[in-house]
Amino acid sequence: MDRNLALEFVRITEAAAIASAKWIGSGQEKAADQAAVDAMRKAFDSVRMDGTVVIGEGERDEAPMLYIGEKVGNKTDDAPAIDIALDPLEGTTICATGGVGSISVMAMAERGGFLHAPDTYMDKIAVGPAAKGCIDIDKSATENLNRISEALKKPVNEITAVILQRPRHEALIAEVRKAGARIHLIGDGDVSAAVAAAWPDSGIDVLFGIGGAPEGVISAAAMRCLGGDFQGRLKFRNEEEKERALRMGVKDLNKKYTLNELASGNVMFCATGVTDGPLLKGVKVYPGRKARTHSVVMRSQTGTIRNVETYHDFSIKPQV
Repeated sequence: MDRNLALEFVRITEAAAIASAKWIGSGQEKAADQAAVDAMRKAFDSVRMDGTVVIGEGERDEAPMLYIGEKVGNKTDDAPAIDIALDPLEGTTICATGGVGSISVMAMAERGGFLHAPDTYMDKIAVGPAAKGCIDIDKSATENLNRISEALKKPVNEITAVILQRPRHEALIAEVRKAGARIHLIGDGDVSAAVAAAWPDSGIDVLFGIGGAPEGVISAAAMRCLGGDFQGRLKFRNEEEKERALRMGVKDLNKKYTLNELASGNVMFCATGVTDGPLLKGVKVYPGRKARTHSVVMRSQTGTIRNVETYHDFSIKPQV
């Protein structure tokens, strides 16, 4: 993929973040999500590419969506074929309540580079570069913590795990605490949490637990860029989800997916903060129809990570 596309993709997440930021603290989750979806869909029109959404947003909770299979971009004869995994507003509840760490996020790969994950759940484990190769989702949390401890050369009681605070994780949380590790519980946003496991100075060493499968693929793309590691296994809630996965090409419903099976080839990842978080600053609005956004864009091919702070003047260039 042409590196110049990276900046084009950042403009897309910026547009979604700015649109959804108008709903921060409003308590209106669906309105915030709808604003992000509409802005992202429109922003795609300005990018020269033959894009296909392979990881969409919104089916699980009947929110507005950029649906799986949707074609996006300004397709010309020489436009590159790109698969897209996206979440226009990760952390809809976070945005609606004015919480910490809501983002607009996308990952891009050459055609066929992403697992076509159904809209179900995924058991996940993610670590940064220093612990790459030592994790195994088939092992217990305790054994993984011991392996991470050895790789990081620090005791388990200095390791911090991030886990979604859900009833389904009660046993996992108890085990991690019994093993002696610290836990950072989050209410939403496990893409940001996975990225944090590989982000310098985040204070997070590992992500454990079950979250959305689409978010798992996006997280794997970020880990490819950051040099971290990720494994996942689909977790189905009913037979209908299993049947849908089989129709999408999943052959082994119990397969352990490695990092490169989830996101392969040249991939890019970009995200823009909506509300302030540990990785990105949120949208800041100024008088005179101006705003500031903070984004990150990463490429697996070069390992380049760019922080992009953009100042927008909507009196000159209107929002998309």
